[in-house]
Amino acid sequence: MTDTPTPAPGRVTVPADALRGFAAALLEKGGLSAEHARTTADVFVWAALRGVDSHGTVRVTAYLELLAKGTANGHPEMTVTSGAPGVAVLDADRAPGPVALTAASEEAVNRARASGVAAVGVRRTVHTGAIGYYVAKIAEQGLIGIAFVAGMPNMGYTGVKGAAVATSPLAVAVPAASQAPLLLDMATATIALGRIRQARASGTALPEGAAATADGTPTTDPEKAVMPLPLGGAKGSGMSLAFELITSVLVGAPILAAFHSEDPQGRKHHRQNALIIAIDPAAFGDPDAFTAAVDTTLATLTSLTPADDAPGVFYPGERSAGLAARRSAEGIPVAAKVWRELTESAGRLGVTPPEPLGR
Repeated sequence: MTDTPTPAPGRVTVPADALRGFAAALLEKGGLSAEHARTTADVFVWAALRGVDSHGTVRVTAYLELLAKGTANGHPEMTVTSGAPGVAVLDADRAPGPVALTAASEEAVNRARASGVAAVGVRRTVHTGAIGYYVAKIAEQGLIGIAFVAGMPNMGYTGVKGAAVATSPLAVAVPAASQAPLLLDMATATIALGRIRQARASGTALPEGAAATADGTPTTDPEKAVMPLPLGGAKGSGMSLAFELITSVLVGAPILAAFHSEDPQGRKHHRQNALIIAIDPAAFGDPDAFTAAVDTTLATLTSLTPADDAPGVFYPGERSAGLAARRSAEGIPVAAKVWRELTESAGRLGVTPPEPLGR
């Protein structure tokens, strides 16, 4: 008999499938179609399985609020236009990001199968969620996935006072033959906004050079910090600007220029844009030889001698895949505050919460 996992103090542990169903039920009651609710819940649980709590089930109540306010459209009429066989633009009509980017990823895979490489831009979506999810789904089908996202400015830019650019993330997934895919998922900020909020709640000092006050002055005081600083200074802020150009500007929905204009509408509505790229290794040669070579490359890297203070050598996505496997079997820990918010939403919407493990 397998022992029931013991959650950390203040947490409950919920089976992954039960948590996914619970989140989907809440989102459907909140205004999404059953299909879109399942898609969105899957993105949240995927992140929770991998320990990315900032993009996990904590987002359910936030999305319910976006739907209630009308910021996110529960019944979007998404359209796809194309100017070339390997290129398309998906207008999301303010659909939640998981809905829009899942559709864009599927479109990119289908077009890449025919063209070798495909790029699908997404405009007018709302909070994309963990973008590693979408490229991981592309890699599951044997293709390479790349994603970029641009959003509302909330991060400093080298030489500018105040928030200038977004903490725009990028993700890359590369399929392997017998190992978990390489999955690089990172923001252009030194730390996430959620990390600042967590430090404020716990009274913990922030790392040097990670965050700044409203006027852009670096600070380690979480009470004074309001925005993250770019990763690598000019490198991170430059990447964010580049992502705005190849997503928002490319699909005809600029965010940065509107945000910094004198038009108050430029800051009023939350919005994000994205670019999803799929590459079919078969267009370059033998796809099986490619994934075998990926395996060899990853194995070579992880077999190198670790530094004296390192627990081992890992490639991006390796440890999160291992954690996902464990949490799939043992359940997902949910913070007490998050569980309370979920159950309160359930009571309001008439949804029955699942029973946590160990009760």
